[in-house]
Amino acid sequence: MRTVYLGTSEFAVEVLEHLAATPHRPVLVVTRPDRRRGRGRRVGAPPVAHAARLLGVELIQPDDVNSDEARAAVAGAEPEAVCICAYGALIREPLLSDHELLNVHPSLLPRWRGAAPIERAIEAGDEETGVTIMRPTVALDAGPVCLQRAEPIHPDDCYGSLAGRLAALGGELLVETLDTQPPFREQVEQGVTYAERIEPRDRLLDPSRAADELERRVRALNPHVRPYVGLAGGERLGVRRAALAPDAADLAPGELARRDSRLLYGAARGALELVEVQSAGGRPMEAADWLRGHGAALAG
Repeated sequence: MRTVYLGTSEFAVEVLEHLAATPHRPVLVVTRPDRRRGRGRRVGAPPVAHAARLLGVELIQPDDVNSDEARAAVAGAEPEAVCICAYGALIREPLLSDHELLNVHPSLLPRWRGAAPIERAIEAGDEETGVTIMRPTVALDAGPVCLQRAEPIHPDDCYGSLAGRLAALGGELLVETLDTQPPFREQVEQGVTYAERIEPRDRLLDPSRAADELERRVRALNPHVRPYVGLAGGERLGVRRAALAPDAADLAPGELARRDSRLLYGAARGALELVEVQSAGGRPMEAADWLRGHGAALAG
């Protein structure tokens, strides 16, 4: 089937690569414009742009995919289906009705409609999530569904490990949809939840929350967002891995303490052991190594 692909993120790259290895290889890839990113604020292309160039697929990066120019480019490719995965911008009419649209959404809809379904599923302590192939509509992630498959969330899953499995599953389900063209069914309205976008405030490991919530947040936001705890003087210490520390329940919320070679952080209920950390501008390291250079000022 002749396809056009809309995607932007690392997650969308694996789905694109899977699609490109089939007879449904896209004739056109649409992604977001280059933008400034990282600490140096250097202009960089989205991951899907790099992937499309490596695959040798025609690429466009419109400021607005809903513009007349972008719609004309998509129409000019004469797609039988427009496949969408983690594009990162709303698709509006008339583009919604111009083509057969198939969206790869990494949750078991109607649970976790919205921008951050993988993060919010881990953060909520869900035992499973999955991938849904659905038809986009004006209402956010509320369109009809044609295929859906579950994936367990393991107790040690972080965003990186779970997203990798879901991207592979998403590529498989998208190709299966194009191969078999299963019927669509409307979503039920029972059990609808919304995965709000990850905001800067979500990165703070707020000590007024319970330790088990903070442990899940560390996993949900790594390795791509990088949560942190506050240090004296307004500095931040990034937290890459953490574990519950039931033997440190005496710590006050927000207290950062050294006990032998362990770095501990108090929460409202319980405490965390910060296992792997990252100073601003530094590299990730084991907490024991960080303590050798910074632990003298901490209570022991």
